[in-house]
Amino acid sequence: MASDNVECNGSNGSNGSVGSMGLSTLASVRPNFKLSAADVGGFVSDPAEELVAPSEAFRQRALVASRAQYDEMYKRSVEDPDGFWGDIASTFFWKKKWPTTEGKLYSENIDVRTGRVAVEWFKGGQTNICYNALDRHVEAGFGDKVAFFWEGNDTGVDATLTYKEVLERVCQLANYLRSQGVKKGDAVAIYMPMLAELPIAMLACARIGAVHSVVFAGFSAESLSQRILDCKPNIILTSSAVKRAAKVIKLKDIVDDALKTAAENGHSVGLCLTYDNNSALKREDTAWQEGRDVWWQDVVPSHSKECEVEWVDAEDTLFLLYTSGSTGKPKGVLHTTGGYMVYAATTFKYAFNYHEDDVYWCTADCGWITGHSYLTYGPLLNGASMVVFEGVPNYPDAGRCWEIVDKYNVTIFYTAPTAIRSLMRSGDEPVKRHSRKSLRVLGSVGEPINPSAWKWYYEVVGDKRCPIVDTWWQTETGGFMITPLPGAWCLKPGSATLPFFGIQPAVVDENGHAQTGECSGYLCIKAAWPGMMRTLQGDHDRYETTYFAPFKGYYFSGDGCRRDKDGFYWLTGRVDDVINVSGHRIGTAEVESALVSHPQCAEAAVVGFDHEVKGQGIFAFVTLLEFVEYSDELRTALVNAVRSQIGAFAAPDVIHWAPGLPKTRSGKIMRRILRKIASNQLDELGDISTLADTSVVDQLISLRGK
Repeated sequence: MASDNVECNGSNGSNGSVGSMGLSTLASVRPNFKLSAADVGGFVSDPAEELVAPSEAFRQRALVASRAQYDEMYKRSVEDPDGFWGDIASTFFWKKKWPTTEGKLYSENIDVRTGRVAVEWFKGGQTNICYNALDRHVEAGFGDKVAFFWEGNDTGVDATLTYKEVLERVCQLANYLRSQGVKKGDAVAIYMPMLAELPIAMLACARIGAVHSVVFAGFSAESLSQRILDCKPNIILTSSAVKRAAKVIKLKDIVDDALKTAAENGHSVGLCLTYDNNSALKREDTAWQEGRDVWWQDVVPSHSKECEVEWVDAEDTLFLLYTSGSTGKPKGVLHTTGGYMVYAATTFKYAFNYHEDDVYWCTADCGWITGHSYLTYGPLLNGASMVVFEGVPNYPDAGRCWEIVDKYNVTIFYTAPTAIRSLMRSGDEPVKRHSRKSLRVLGSVGEPINPSAWKWYYEVVGDKRCPIVDTWWQTETGGFMITPLPGAWCLKPGSATLPFFGIQPAVVDENGHAQTGECSGYLCIKAAWPGMMRTLQGDHDRYETTYFAPFKGYYFSGDGCRRDKDGFYWLTGRVDDVINVSGHRIGTAEVESALVSHPQCAEAAVVGFDHEVKGQGIFAFVTLLEFVEYSDELRTALVNAVRSQIGAFAAPDVIHWAPGLPKTRSGKIMRRILRKIASNQLDELGDISTLADTSVVDQLISLRGK
């Protein structure tokens, strides 16, 4: 698939210099982590790896059209970050430009050995991300350009909002929030479906300097209450209900339960602004508490369509977004304004090769970081027209995505490997019955994409003409870290390819030593970048311990990685106790805690396993109280306990009865053995002599599938 007129050799200096490390080295040091072909989804490891080149027509419109151009820009970004990022930042509106000290516009310490970890970009500069995302374009004469093509869950239900109309709605909501006492620095919780009002709510908070904390409207009441107790908002924005496919979910009921739990634990939310989503639930059927609950449509539209902007410092908090960790408590990732704004906009522009006539569609929910950076802020900062979709990709049938692509002439399509694999199972016909001729760039997000899904996406969805932007990044990073620039070099199915501007990756061994050339190890980052998180809400010690203490002098991503002979990076998944299910990071401790909350469950151990559609599934080993009998009813009850406490997306795929768990004499559960049993790799159990009771392993194997 390579073209003779395109550079397809990835080698470039230090990223591809000589040196290697065996795949087995890490396993001897961290028994929970072993790099193998299975871990990377069958990624090609043959030296003759397949290369996919951009067409000449694509390269002619590429913002970065060659490897040489990328190399030049990348070199400046790491050798002169102040000049590189300063020039880009200057294209945005700043009420007050940032001061510099000896020409430097940022400061950083990411080495725990030299003091407190601290990163600041453009500090002292004053701006507002909402102004840059909306007002700036309207004032430039683009008020009539479409901002949102909103597509409802049911076919034929849609709406179109221009930049001027979005700005007016943002101002009305911002004025209402101000009228209720919301001020700069206050937290506002948002628990809403993918209505246009969700990104509008985020922008309204940003406009007045409030800190938005969006919680995915699939989390349970208990998970929502945990997040409310952590950030302590006085107001929550929600919707009466949402219709997902044919199912109605009463969101307001979930919020009511969460607010009750939060109040019982010391924090009361005084106002619940509820959007009347009458296509899902009638107003009169919505649970209501007088004095606290207010209908959105009854109060917001009466407010002025103009709202004064609150100018904030570049390092003022923009949003909190909670992500699972290896312990039960979610981590409140804190992002600030200036650096995040510049980074989200720049990564969107270059990674998707964005042009002003593009129509962009990201299928993510705003409850996740992708919906923040690449459905809301990144596209709007570039003045893009985008699709906002309330529904699911396979409703009412597997052709829905491609129907929407044709309806709005979508040119850039960005989704998760889970969705790709799910649609792939339905065959080629639902794709090919639609034109898709408008498409020119495809994207992948949330987890490593296996080569077979990559190829189907490229060959069937993209008709072999659309480069695939396979992006690696995290909630914590704020934006793309390793990603193809689609016109600059050849792609390898399954590889995220090369680092974005300013990103200096290092593949380190178990001792924290950076390796050169072809190698495998732990993926770290050597230096700060504008979009990175600044801390964890209320827990800076955990921030340092989680991300900077494991490998001194680096940001530790928590992911395994290999770098090939061409300097291309291949992500191999989490190395801690976090499972990536359909792109959602789920802490095993959270699931275990939910299982053990059931009165008949004595102990639980959760591991991930390869799943054909989800990428990883959840495999739970459950030990019951003595004399409790196994039953399908109890298995269902345990799954429902997780659904209730965390959300349906975290429900275990397998409940495996475990009379005992494999533990060392010190009481530590040997998850390495559980992973092998879950994956049915029974001939690869390895040394079990250190177990307190080796017979437990035979018991677990005998009960597999029962």
